[in-house]
Amino acid sequence: MAELKEADASQLHQEDVDIKRGDGGDAPSAGDQAAETEAAADNDARPSTTTTERHISIQTKLEGLEMLVDLNGAGRKSCPLCPEEKFKACYSHKLRRHLQNLHWKVYVEFEGQRMCICHLPCRNLKPSLSGDQASGRHVAHYHCVVCSVTIARKTDMISHLKRHVNKGETEASYSGSSDVPFEEPAPSGQAYEIMKELGTNVQLLPNHTTPQKSDTYFNRKMKTNRQLVFCSLAVLAEERNPLECLDAFGATGIMGLQWAKHLRNAVKVTITDISDTCVKMIKENCQLNHIRVDGGSRGPRGADGASAEVEGVPIAAVEVAKMDANVIMHLRPFDYIHLDPFGTAVNYLDAAFRNVRNLGIISVTSTDTGSLYSKSPNVTLRHYGCHIVRTEYYKELAARMVIATVARAAARCNKGIEVLLAVALEHFVLVVVRVLRGPTQADESVKKLRKLVHCQWCEERVFLKLGNMVDDTLPCNCHGSLPGKTAVQLGPLWSGPLFNTGFLRRMLSAAVQHSMDDIQPLVKTLICESECTTLKSLVHGPSALTNQVECGVVIKTLQSGEESGPDQSGKRKTGEDSGNVVKKLKSDASLEHPPFYYSIHRHSIRGMNMPKLNKFLQYLTEAGFRVSRTHFDPTGVRTDATLEQFKSVLTKYSVPTYATATQTSVSTEKTV
Repeated sequence: MAELKEADASQLHQEDVDIKRGDGGDAPSAGDQAAETEAAADNDARPSTTTTERHISIQTKLEGLEMLVDLNGAGRKSCPLCPEEKFKACYSHKLRRHLQNLHWKVYVEFEGQRMCICHLPCRNLKPSLSGDQASGRHVAHYHCVVCSVTIARKTDMISHLKRHVNKGETEASYSGSSDVPFEEPAPSGQAYEIMKELGTNVQLLPNHTTPQKSDTYFNRKMKTNRQLVFCSLAVLAEERNPLECLDAFGATGIMGLQWAKHLRNAVKVTITDISDTCVKMIKENCQLNHIRVDGGSRGPRGADGASAEVEGVPIAAVEVAKMDANVIMHLRPFDYIHLDPFGTAVNYLDAAFRNVRNLGIISVTSTDTGSLYSKSPNVTLRHYGCHIVRTEYYKELAARMVIATVARAAARCNKGIEVLLAVALEHFVLVVVRVLRGPTQADESVKKLRKLVHCQWCEERVFLKLGNMVDDTLPCNCHGSLPGKTAVQLGPLWSGPLFNTGFLRRMLSAAVQHSMDDIQPLVKTLICESECTTLKSLVHGPSALTNQVECGVVIKTLQSGEESGPDQSGKRKTGEDSGNVVKKLKSDASLEHPPFYYSIHRHSIRGMNMPKLNKFLQYLTEAGFRVSRTHFDPTGVRTDATLEQFKSVLTKYSVPTYATATQTSVSTEKTV
């Protein structure tokens, strides 16, 4: 029965095609018939090599779908994509609406080709509820433009096409068409895409956005991360020269190439990756940016080096090595190490602190937001050894958790850390720390790892000190007014500061120098957050170019006057000068910014219109509290006030909703 229906449908479709091509009358001449056949082939299947390779439901325009039936002729006509029992023959105006609303409106697009939904008996019959296939029904489906498979659901077809893209199987390459030539060299016949960021060109594969399917993974949304890492390296390059820096996970090599192209002789860049495809891609990107590839464990072939010299004089040199990140960090010392693996970086921290030089910098980018942002607490406990729950300040909680893991890894190598920068955005958590060698520094860092007591009712929080009871630590009285235990212990977490003001100011100068306009507002926010102030004037001016003291170390800055000449040696200050600097900065720089923040929307009062955020910051400042905005949350307020004091100020300056409505009506009446 199914075969008869399929034969009838095929015969009906053939008759419709004959009617369309024959003008419904006398037989055309040989020349006219050839012209019509050529025009129909050009309109219906223009991008394809042959008309038999593509199903009639795949069209480029709606006109191509309508040309399957002569809508201008008289009489009833059948739908070319539906069997007779599903859609009976009708007049042209109704058939046109049917093609637009049922078939064309739900198409799936792929490289300019629209796969419309098809109701023809191209698939096996779907069995009925009783299991009888003969009494079943045909399922609507799509025809894949690449492999001609039939898939019922639209979402499944989209996923199916993504798998083709990940494998490099596009419509042109699959059918063997010569209309779309590909540039060589290209692995597995895949085409390259040239992308430019910060003056650096890199080649990308078609599947560069899928980390599990592509070796050369590239994420465009991580541009902010790359610029922050670049600025931190530029600041370190002002202190010592030249720097030996490592990009441990090269992928396309864009980060290491940006370092070498903009900092030139100030850095000696090493880019490593474990994948042969990535190493080959990095070397090709070096030639694309006129950068010479030096030795490494497996250097480039002689032909590659010769071609680079022919194109022009290289502007910089990088070392590209095919090696595991842990291996190269155990073998060689570095001044700057950047870790950006796919997911968590805890497996590489021990090797990073093994050979990093004193006063060097390690930057860690973690993209496992599922475990960092409390979505997978079991994974968090395995990777970071911390117990956390979802809170209003979950982003800062994630940053402090990563820093605590970094501090423990440094302490195992008898080294301490100073946190220079901690940023937690939607896609990543970036932590930049300075390494301080010695067991004393390690002990000081470990002492800053503490448990956090968090109230699950009002979300008040405070770091737990040794010997204190949990219920006596929190300033709220939820444990007395509510039944059961309301407080939980989270952590251990980093309880020290998250920012260094002097380092951030020099990062801002580096961002201005290299024309990084995208991250300048973020760095300014971080500077205000580190000082816990709302005054933007503190970001600029002479204070941004003076000497900065970080952990008792005088750091070289942009100013080159007499005052900063003899003391910029990178050594620890001793004697009266060190004491005077500490006393001078005791009133402001030594005051750490308060931990965590409160969300003004989370603690708003029902039925009350709260003030604007900037006005509320002013009210808190007038009340005598330190206050600033935070990059972790656009509605967050970082302040040293307790939650009770925060709510009292918010309640004081909030206006009832009905009062606002009354004032609005009165003003309207006066206007009238």
